[in-house]
Amino acid sequence: MALEVKSIPHLAGTATSYATAIKAGPWIFLTGHEAYDLETGSTDAVSGPPGFPLFGKSRYRREGDLILERLNALLNEFGSDLSHGVRLDQYYPTPAAVEPYHHSRRANFGDYIPPSTSIVMERCFHPETAISTSLMAVMPEPGYEIERVYPKDVQAPSWSGFVPAITCNEFVFIAGQMATNAEDGLDARAHVPDHARWGGSEIRKQTHFLIDHKLKPALESAGSSLEQSVKAQVYIEGVENFPDFLDVWQTAFEKIPCALSVVPAKSYGTVGGIIEINLLALKSGATRKKQVISADLPDMVSYGPCVRVGELLFPSALMAISQDGAIINAKTSLDGLAQAGFAQANLIFRYAESLCAAAGTNMANLVRAQYFTAEVREFAGISDAFRSRYADAPHPFVCVGVPSPLPAPGAAIIADFWIYVP
Repeated sequence: MALEVKSIPHLAGTATSYATAIKAGPWIFLTGHEAYDLETGSTDAVSGPPGFPLFGKSRYRREGDLILERLNALLNEFGSDLSHGVRLDQYYPTPAAVEPYHHSRRANFGDYIPPSTSIVMERCFHPETAISTSLMAVMPEPGYEIERVYPKDVQAPSWSGFVPAITCNEFVFIAGQMATNAEDGLDARAHVPDHARWGGSEIRKQTHFLIDHKLKPALESAGSSLEQSVKAQVYIEGVENFPDFLDVWQTAFEKIPCALSVVPAKSYGTVGGIIEINLLALKSGATRKKQVISADLPDMVSYGPCVRVGELLFPSALMAISQDGAIINAKTSLDGLAQAGFAQANLIFRYAESLCAAAGTNMANLVRAQYFTAEVREFAGISDAFRSRYADAPHPFVCVGVPSPLPAPGAAIIADFWIYVP
């Protein structure tokens, strides 16, 4: 089955073709939407009256309304709407944008806000915007009804209003979880006591707590289990915390194939929290089965396996590690020739192509591309590499600036792909 793609051939007047929405079977992907004019790049529509910018709604509320109205209009073109969303991802360069955006979500989604993840990063793709939103939705088809799940001990934050977990067909979507208690503060069990000089570390305690007291109960309430986990996306404050997180995670998931993306983050909604995890899983007894996809890639390219589940392929997030175990194009004595974005993206695309070939698909079926970079200007090279390999194919991307450095010295990009398998 071919993809149905909505696109802007020349995003903001450039050579980049942007896929605003992609329908793949019953699933719809809307990736990287921000409040700027897609034809011109202007943010005038959310700037307010020129002589009185503070008249009416706040700037951030206008951004949220523009984004969500655009998403709903795109869904309508396919015959769906916001009420059929199954997953929301949001990035902000400032916490000040979150509350106005939440008001916009309530106004546009009504009484159902899909499982959500909100992370504070360094910047959005457009330098003048403060909200980046991606949405996965489903067609209103028999067998793909959305069932809301409210696990007893896994609440959504009181200020957000999203559903903490849903099921749709054979899939379970778990919202971004932090190591919080019922009052939205950091749970004491996930925190090293203030009087202790040792006796655990924040990242290890929060990771253990999330797995045992958030992910497991949420999955069980949805008719699933940790063993059915398919894809986890993890945001961590401080790359120095990656090794301890991975030690805890890989111990718990040693015999559980689960694609894994680990991304640096700036901050979160809960003070003291340094990690947030969202999760996609299968329901117990699903006819779809997990399949680990292998290709001849260097060991350190990613932190986890590539997993295929029916019509969807989930590589773990990829970095441009070469066969010698180092990031390519990390340094050059001639900075005028530095092309880290292009060179690293080109290698990452080659790795993704190898995984696609092993799974029986190709990058023409890419439905979601997330690029996390310490310098958003690197996207120019990413886009050039994408065009050099895939010509004028619309690019379903989100690009956000994350805190520097990335985990591997010299890395310019962490790339997270979702790919359809027809």
